[in-house]
Amino acid sequence: MHRFLWFFVALACCGSTFCSPAAQIAPLADVRVPSTRPKQTPGVELAQTLSTITGVAISPLLGIGAVGAWKYYAASPELRARLPWFAQPWFWVPALLVVTLCFVKDLLGPATPKVLKKPLDWLELFENKLSALVVAGAFVPLIASIFHTMSSGDTSLLSGTGLAMIDLAPVLNVIAITLAIVVFALVWLVAHTVNVLIAISPFATVDAALKTARLFLLCTVVGAAMLNPYLGAAWSLAIVIISYFLAGWAFRLMILGAVFAWDLLTLRCRRYVPDIAVTWAFTAREIDKTPVRSFGKVSRDAQGRLVFHYRPWLFLPGRTLNLPPGEYAIGRGLLYPEILALQGDTSTCVLSLPPRCRTHEAALVNTLGLAGIREVGLLAFWQRLKKLFGFASRSSMPAMAAA
Repeated sequence: MHRFLWFFVALACCGSTFCSPAAQIAPLADVRVPSTRPKQTPGVELAQTLSTITGVAISPLLGIGAVGAWKYYAASPELRARLPWFAQPWFWVPALLVVTLCFVKDLLGPATPKVLKKPLDWLELFENKLSALVVAGAFVPLIASIFHTMSSGDTSLLSGTGLAMIDLAPVLNVIAITLAIVVFALVWLVAHTVNVLIAISPFATVDAALKTARLFLLCTVVGAAMLNPYLGAAWSLAIVIISYFLAGWAFRLMILGAVFAWDLLTLRCRRYVPDIAVTWAFTAREIDKTPVRSFGKVSRDAQGRLVFHYRPWLFLPGRTLNLPPGEYAIGRGLLYPEILALQGDTSTCVLSLPPRCRTHEAALVNTLGLAGIREVGLLAFWQRLKKLFGFASRSSMPAMAAA
């Protein structure tokens, strides 16, 4: 986790170096809403910036749409044309409309046909990712570039220190944008799990509850910031700290959700051809300190052992997990297959295969040298039900007896 954070800080620093000059071009009045109130102190401005970035990270499209609408209506008519892109009606009106339609989809719950709702959930999953990329690249640098007027005699963090004559705005903006992107990424990773859970959840009521919980969290950030800027900053900082410790879990869930949604949305199983040696998989449980939902490839090594190769965070040095010796089989599920460790009459799921592998279970048995196919989940229940009433086919009887 710590190695990833330092890598991400360096990456964000490089990105902020390119973003900062673009933010310098826009006058401060273009980003902050002009008003007749006294100029805010740097501490208040920093606190409000932290709250804004945290709130937008929780729900990027809703956050940036709401911020844009508020800035548009708070600005005087003659200054509205100078507001940044996210505060223009051509952006925030469609953004809030899309958010409203998504919320209504989840609020209707069982009334929405499954054949329509699930594809929309998968599309919303990718929309959330796209919104986050746009916000991180084009919105966060504007909001985080708060050091615009240091050399113009205005109030600044360096006033009275003897360094006010030195224009450190570019350097400070790079630091501020870097930290802002890291904060945004950490909070968004955890908040994005709501979209992943909705995409894989079969219960519409759970979907609405998850959306409501995320909206409530966003409202607490906004409410705290409205009561007191420093209270909002303290609550936002607490959310950032919690997100830091949940980032690894959230990242692995994000990858699983993206792979599963893409395979199901594009019917990847119809085009997929199993490799002759390896196949992609996710760990279904923690095995020898390898976290659950780690993404990698499963294969047989030279000694015939079943091994799992993966890279933590997808880019750190590769690792190899030797699965415990024993007999393994393919579990055929309704949406995706599994690799099961057999222990007598019982079986334990150790790896989850992506939905692209569905209908290719027989080929995977030959590729990985597994001990046949077993029905799992709803398919296993259906097979047992048919057997109970005497309708099970002969070909399925051995598998059911083994289970």
